[in-house]
Amino acid sequence: MGTIYDLKPRFQNLLRPQVQKLADRGITANQVTISAAILSALTGGLILLFPAHQWPLLLVPIVLFIRMALNAIDGMLAREHNMQSSLGAILNELGDVLSDAALYLPLAVIEGVPAWLIVAVVVLAICSEMNGVVAVQIGAGRRYDGPFGKSDRAFLLGLFALLIGCGLPPGWWSTLLLVVMLILAVLTIRNRSIRALQEVAV
Repeated sequence: MGTIYDLKPRFQNLLRPQVQKLADRGITANQVTISAAILSALTGGLILLFPAHQWPLLLVPIVLFIRMALNAIDGMLAREHNMQSSLGAILNELGDVLSDAALYLPLAVIEGVPAWLIVAVVVLAICSEMNGVVAVQIGAGRRYDGPFGKSDRAFLLGLFALLIGCGLPPGWWSTLLLVVMLILAVLTIRNRSIRALQEVAV
């Protein structure tokens, strides 16, 4: 099943000139990875500090877009500018999971949003990423199968925050959207598990 992740090569091509400039200035892939995590934590902190205000929620889709760019940039710096390292691999995987948790979990404090559904979505998202990494342990490649990969989560949760930030009160629509995310997360875990097992069976 196709995901937003499939658009990554085109996005990377657009970013390549900027990546070259960063490399020329001595910016490392690990610095970019850490910056993305800090940005997510700061934005999540604003939501926690101002739960009754809408403006922090309007920052979420902007931050998610910036994070998507930073995630692409750190990978390109690592691969194309000889910055790959064991520490970088650890920071890349942990950074994504911690960034998601720091940015998405605070949405649970918004009045009218079912907190348990936000927590469940984040927990299953973490499980799906762990699932993708565990595939390597059994001899398969790192799995990025959808339908609810990192980019897809960013799109749907960014839309969720944007709609509430624009003044749409949480209600049946927000509960339904979160339930759909849960289902998509479960399907993602299933797909990544099956594809990994099929890969090692070949």
